[in-house]
Amino acid sequence: MNRFPKLSLSLPSSSILARVAATLLLGTLGGFVFDLAGLPAAWLSGAMIFVAVGTFSKVPTMIPDNLRNGMFVVLGVSMGAGVRPDVVERVSEWPVTMAVLVVVVFAITAATYAFLHFVGKWDREAAYFGAIPGALSFVFALASDRSADLSRIAVSQSFRLFVLIALLPSLIAGTAEHPMTAPAPPLYPGAGEMIVIFALCIVASIVAVRLRLPGGWLTGAFFMSSGLNAFGVFPVALPQWMVIPCYIALGSMVGARFGNTNLSMFMKLLAASVGAFIVGFGISVVASYAVSQAFGLPFGQMLLAYAPGGLEAMTLLSFILNFDPAFVASHQLARYIGMVLLLPFVTRIVLGPRQTAGA
Repeated sequence: MNRFPKLSLSLPSSSILARVAATLLLGTLGGFVFDLAGLPAAWLSGAMIFVAVGTFSKVPTMIPDNLRNGMFVVLGVSMGAGVRPDVVERVSEWPVTMAVLVVVVFAITAATYAFLHFVGKWDREAAYFGAIPGALSFVFALASDRSADLSRIAVSQSFRLFVLIALLPSLIAGTAEHPMTAPAPPLYPGAGEMIVIFALCIVASIVAVRLRLPGGWLTGAFFMSSGLNAFGVFPVALPQWMVIPCYIALGSMVGARFGNTNLSMFMKLLAASVGAFIVGFGISVVASYAVSQAFGLPFGQMLLAYAPGGLEAMTLLSFILNFDPAFVASHQLARYIGMVLLLPFVTRIVLGPRQTAGA
């Protein structure tokens, strides 16, 4: 019996193509507007909000599964670029602060889950995925695989991302007098290397899906991509013209899931997300202060290392504030890799096996 995932090769109808085109057009417009405004995660959040508004307004929106799976493979490849050999080598230099990081991640997830589930009255799956600190694309991949309520998860994750990337860096950087220092430009693979990388990552994704790993299309590609990058086999950084369309498609996919959500329900979701963020970020602040006092490390550096924000954004801010960028990047990377490695198995333990319907 062939247990490999089957890809549909039948051509979609003109009505489906029209819905997908309208969805992606709205998403592209939203990403473009947000990018012009200089907002955080512009192409992802702009696409999500514009498509969500269109969905609220009864515009027929949709992102088909095959497009979603292809988008996850590309995102998985691009995410491996953060697993650089120099950063991986320095992870072992800070064992105590890394151990505290593990405790912080579990504490944030547990406390935020409890708030969303028991106070916000969210169902278990939505509260679980909404509570996971960071790794936005990966969380959406896992949640989409289990048909969880992406509208709730999107509001919770996006609000956290907005505060951490837009507000927190502005508040901290506004007190700094250090000039901006740009990180080294990424090294892109050549055309031949790109073909090999994608061939290997697609095979890894198919294997991950066959093994029923949650978010298999993204997970498999990420594992393969990070391995190739960490061991110096190939550089795996992808150009923006390849990654931005995936951000648009991902944001559009999430925005299209707001079809059963009205404005009143959205405001309730936002209120619960604000409370959950306060709970989770409060734990980060307390842990950062305690570690900074115990080891004589700068409080701002610890807060950047423990904040559930993006690796690139937190590392860049460490440059601005003249902190140790390798320290921040290593902790952010360790948190991210640990989550990608463990979440598929933790998810299966906490929420049970994924239920499948149909082929």
